Parts: sequence; structure tokens; C-alpha cells
Amino acid sequence: NDQVRFELTYMALDPSLGIIAPWKDPRWTLHSREDCIAYAEKHGIPISQSKKRIYSEDRNIWHISHEGGDLEDPKNEPPDGVYTLSSTIERAPDAAEYVTIGFERGTPVAIDGKKLSPVALLERLNAMGAAHGVGHADMVENRLVGIKSRGVYETPGGSILYAAHRELEHLVLDRDTLHCKQALALRYAELVYDGKWFSPLREALDAFVAATQEDVTGEVRLKLYKGNICPAGVTAPKSLYLEDLASFADTDLYDQKDAAGFIRCFGLPLKVRGLVERAKGRGKQ
Repeated sequence: NDQVRFELTYMALDPSLGIIAPWKDPRWTLHSREDCIAYAEKHGIPISQSKKRIYSEDRNIWHISHEGGDLEDPKNEPPDGVYTLSSTIERAPDAAEYVTIGFERGTPVAIDGKKLSPVALLERLNAMGAAHGVGHADMVENRLVGIKSRGVYETPGGSILYAAHRELEHLVLDRDTLHCKQALALRYAELVYDGKWFSPLREALDAFVAATQEDVTGEVRLKLYKGNICPAGVTAPKSLYLEDLASFADTDLYDQKDAAGFIRCFGLPLKVRGLVERAKGRGKQ
């Protein structure tokens, strides 16, 4: 997948560039992780992998991924030693930890009331989440080139932010906008996964997302406990949640009697189909 992402980026930013990729050169003699490790050992190149710990790993501030070795067999449980960024569930603290994340127009800006830069904020959440074993993912992905591969991922800070942002959106966005955004999120992820970051569709989707975030401001409190991220309270100045309405209290906004006509109209297609199916059944008899 990475080769597609890199080369599509070069093509988009400077189509005049030629692409030299040693791995695809027929003269290249390193064809496996074992070959690469042996080459590094022979030439004194320091690497973290060894023939005993042969995982292919990619790490940045958002995550670390692990592939290869015993993980290639999907029946194998990831060994404890595979996790390098975060704690295992078994070793996580027995006491929960709470964190409050502040958002402004969809962007996280503060932790427990303290404003932080984006990098500092993510680093703080990475440390908190890692301690509690938050953000583990074990999945088989469908690569763009047609191969299924298994990977184990650690994304502590990103998982916390995702959960917090989701809870705030549920409070602030109307039903249609929320459902549309959720549907488009999969398409957006596919674009990025397939290396089409510099595409007109990605730019158009960014514009849509930006519009949906205008009112996504507030605070989300979460509880971190042994791999779990549990909602523990949400507040938002432009929340669409009305407690009186949700509890069916006496209010002019909602009359229980209105539901009867609404349900009759909303369910009419199903009722008509039921009548037709029943008539067909009787005719067969």
C-alpha cells in the first residue's frame, strides 16, 4: 500500500518526476524481512528488528503498527512482547483515570481545562491511553493491491480523541448531518488509504466536514480503564439535546397525540406491502 501512496503523491505534486523504486528493480536482491535483517547485520546497520523479533513496524506520533512474524498467522494471539507503545490489558492499572477534552469547532484544544498545542495535547493523551492499554487494534485489512494482511496497531491518543469527538458530535449534530458524515467517513478513509490525498474528492469532503464542525464546541469527559474508553459526561453550548423533550415532560414542542398520524404515514409503505403479501398468500391457498 505504501508504494501506491508515495507514488500517487509524486504524480500529483510533480508529474514530471521519474520514480526510482529499488524494491521493484529486478536487480534488487533483498526479497524478505529475513534478507533485510541479514543485510543490516552484515553491514553494521543498526535496526530494532532481529530474526527473533522480526516484526515490521511503522511509528509516528499517532500510532505504531506491527506486521509479520507470528502475526502473519491469524490464529495466533499477539504476544505480550508485540506491544511497545502501550500496556497490555492485564498490566493496566486497577484504578480508572478520568480526562476532560475541550473542543473548539471540532478541533481538540485543551485537556482538563488547560490549553495545549496539538502536538502536546496528543502526546499527553498518548501517555494516558498507553498506561491504560487503550487503543489496541488487531485486524485483517484488504490491501489495495488485492492482498489480505494482518496487523496489530497501537493508537492510544488517537482512539481517545476519536471517542471524545464522536460523543460531542452526537450531542450537537442533527440526525441527517450526523448520519451523512458517518457514511462519508468510510469513503474518506478509503481515499486516504488508497493514496488519493491530493484528489479533488478529498478536498470536497474536507469542505463538507469543515461545515459540519461549526458548532462542535464543548467538553467531553472520559473514563479510561483497562483498554476501555467510557463516556462520563458531555457539555456543549449549542447542544441539540433538550432534557425536557427527551424525558417526555409536558412541553409545547411535542404532543404524544401527534405520533399516531406520523406513524401511520411513515409506516404506510410497509402496511401496503403487508396487505399485498397477505392477499397473495390467500390467493395461493
